[in-house]
Amino acid sequence: MGKIKQLLPLSGRPLIAHCLDAIFKSGVCDIIVVLGPHGDEIAKVLYGMPLRIVFNELPDSDMADSARKGLSAVVPSSTGIIIYPSDHPLVKPETFITLTSEHGRHPDRIVIPVHNEKRGHPALFPREVINELFEGITLRDIINRDKNRTRFISVPDSGILIDVDSEKDYSAIVRSTNFSGGNLS
Repeated sequence: MGKIKQLLPLSGRPLIAHCLDAIFKSGVCDIIVVLGPHGDEIAKVLYGMPLRIVFNELPDSDMADSARKGLSAVVPSSTGIIIYPSDHPLVKPETFITLTSEHGRHPDRIVIPVHNEKRGHPALFPREVINELFEGITLRDIINRDKNRTRFISVPDSGILIDVDSEKDYSAIVRSTNFSGGNLS
């Protein structure tokens, strides 16, 4: 986009703040934010929040590289890891609660939210499964490796499908939320 997506304003607050609000409200703990280029600017916005920041300084890296960096900072007792791209600012706290509840019932399964029969973000991976990233594969490879270990959970949250990949996406989010103040969640 030519801009730092995470810092784009929505209701006077950066997109990443809306993402983090949903996580905080859901009760998820041990939050790690992986930052890449322009990470220092984003880190300033996150200062004082109950989270840890890790930097992915690999040039031209992908989501799997960032996930590997984040995994290196996760506490050993974590049984599940939620991968949440910060360009999906409209995900509701209830979706995180649904994912973690499903993980509690099926701790060995990957949990992916679905809305109107379309897969979305975030996804929850069992710790032992996500560690397969260290084999040099991608998150998509992990999901496709064994279809029997993935659970698709229907959620009423269309926010799992809405991301900001372009100026057009960003404008659409601003228009569709018709936001004049307050919190998205």
